[in-house]
Amino acid sequence: MLDWTKIETVLLDMDGTLLDLNFDNHFWQEFVPQRFAVLHGLSLEEAKHQLRPRFKAMEGRLEWYCLDYWSAELKLDIAGLKQELAGLIAVHPHVTEFLDAVRGSGRRLLLVTNAHRGSLSLKMEKTCLRQFFDAIVSSHDYGFAKEQQGFWRTLQETHVLEKTSCLLVDDSLPVLRSAQSFGIAYLAAISKPDSRSPVRQITEFPAAEDFRALMVGLIPDFRV
Repeated sequence: MLDWTKIETVLLDMDGTLLDLNFDNHFWQEFVPQRFAVLHGLSLEEAKHQLRPRFKAMEGRLEWYCLDYWSAELKLDIAGLKQELAGLIAVHPHVTEFLDAVRGSGRRLLLVTNAHRGSLSLKMEKTCLRQFFDAIVSSHDYGFAKEQQGFWRTLQETHVLEKTSCLLVDDSLPVLRSAQSFGIAYLAAISKPDSRSPVRQITEFPAAEDFRALMVGLIPDFRV
């Protein structure tokens, strides 16, 4: 699926790509509404009804990913609630094999995530994945979400990326489109970001259910 002979830098998303998106989906769709309902004396359904349009309005913007923003907006300790639910944080199958293979090949490996630094620190602590990366970049460091061109421009300036030899693996189609517009040459989508949801049918970009498909050509004689 990928021509690894032309790829020198690998950019990896975190939530839904390396990590099971079930944690984040359950957190925002169930856990936060439960606590919001208790705080305001609402039923769970009413809480969800109130929160859905507020969440929708922020999609693709940096605020959507900001724990401080939602803590202030909802009058909830979002970082503290994530700690309560941290047992659900899980690494997708075959991720560590892929990371080992990329490191062993001598390629540069960057984590590029929209996750707020508070969430990022919690997940790195729980998964022990930090050791694999040459650099870990949060969009909050730059002031632009990955859906915005400003993120990619700043990333290129900061880490001296050669767009023609970069691979981005992400579960977000809007992010992949943004990277494509910027000129990132190699793009791959994760079609099963949430282990409890069906595989998505993706035709816009090369897609893989898990990282085994991406290891073809990276590891000699590897077969899915």
